[in-house]
Amino acid sequence: MSFHFHVGTPALKHFRQSSASVPIGRKSQKMASPFSSISSSSPLRQPLNSPSLSRLPSVGVAASSGSTEAATAVPATVSEPRDASLASLEVIGAQRAMLLRFDSMQRPYRPYPVIGWNRHVETIFAAYFRSFPRVQLRRECLRARDNGSVSLDWVLGDEHWLRPDSPVLILLPGLTGGSQDTYVRHMLVRAKKKGWRVVVFNSRGCGNGPVTTPKFYSASFTDDLYEVVEHVSTCYPKSKIYAIGWSLGANILVRYLGEESHNCPLSGAVSLCNPFNLPVADEDFRKGFNKIYDKALASSLRKIFKKHALLFEGLPDEYNIHMAANARTVREFDEGLTSVSFGFKSVGDYYLNSSSSNSILHVRTPLLCIQAANDPIAPARAIPLEEIKENPHCLLIITPKGGHLGWVAGNEAPFGAPWTDSVVMEFLENLNQEKKPWHRESSFSEIDDAQKPISSNSFKR
Repeated sequence: MSFHFHVGTPALKHFRQSSASVPIGRKSQKMASPFSSISSSSPLRQPLNSPSLSRLPSVGVAASSGSTEAATAVPATVSEPRDASLASLEVIGAQRAMLLRFDSMQRPYRPYPVIGWNRHVETIFAAYFRSFPRVQLRRECLRARDNGSVSLDWVLGDEHWLRPDSPVLILLPGLTGGSQDTYVRHMLVRAKKKGWRVVVFNSRGCGNGPVTTPKFYSASFTDDLYEVVEHVSTCYPKSKIYAIGWSLGANILVRYLGEESHNCPLSGAVSLCNPFNLPVADEDFRKGFNKIYDKALASSLRKIFKKHALLFEGLPDEYNIHMAANARTVREFDEGLTSVSFGFKSVGDYYLNSSSSNSILHVRTPLLCIQAANDPIAPARAIPLEEIKENPHCLLIITPKGGHLGWVAGNEAPFGAPWTDSVVMEFLENLNQEKKPWHRESSFSEIDDAQKPISSNSFKR
């Protein structure tokens, strides 16, 4: 998800004035950001020491389109620290002990002073002031079976100096995001330095890519990811393949993992700032300061749409092209175009049935989820805690602070890579070096095939 604030935006004006005394390094050319999710009591966790999170609300599972009636309530309590500077992490999952051995997990999570104390300041600071690593990329346009197009950005020269069996890492940015976003660039550079082959998967129309059919992409649309993974597997048959998704990209990735289940060709995956429960995320997205983010994202969607408006002329009456072209919110755009394009009865039906929280129990690939408890865009109450606890293939880290893809903490703060990057890379390297993968053996009874989520993808390999 990429934010593009105008200079005249009141929130940004105020932020700039309030941070004028902070020395600013090289500014990123793009404002980037994606989505997040829940928190609850757990016998498996370390203390989540955050003064602002002494008690979180119960988790509500959407019961019908557009509603957030609680089908199941999960109480969430968090202990407070005596010293906020020693704020720790919440770590949940059957493989928790493995994570706690990582070098990157040995130090307490300490938000950068001032910047990390407010979730909106951290979100905007990371999006606007985080450094922009320079990397030369080569673009490959992949034509999908429905004639849609996605853009794959590979690191230039990797095909000459990397081994044929070097691990491949696919990066899935957030809504309207692409290889130009700073959080993507930092992860790309880190993996490249470790000898990984990295490719950024720019969805239809994103990253200045083309739109060749009157159909974009959506939170439920996994077809393109199926084709990208198959393409990468064909190009590098000797390599293990991994994937990282941010925000909406994380939602799509987790849905894919659930659909593929035991047959997933990926050797591991990471989900960052995943909205998980879209009705809950949508509800919070339209409140308070979040309206600023909503307008910024709607503006990015309109820009992509208008660039390819001719493709959408003459569509059936059920499409509301005028609403999409003039959408002031993401929900309006989804109501006018996205939900109709992908066959949903309404925008509420689209959000309810596109939530990746429904997929967690079916994941059979090692999956690390990282969320910030104070993420302003996707609420912490949306994380499917109980499902993650029940699935031995899933791990969850919740940081007390971090904002929305901010995580301005660690050795590279405030202008460098987010705190999460070192943890993510250590997790992936650990998986890649394993001789006996722990994810192919399930320690709990298998779910009946009839209970598996229905795949929205029409692509059959």
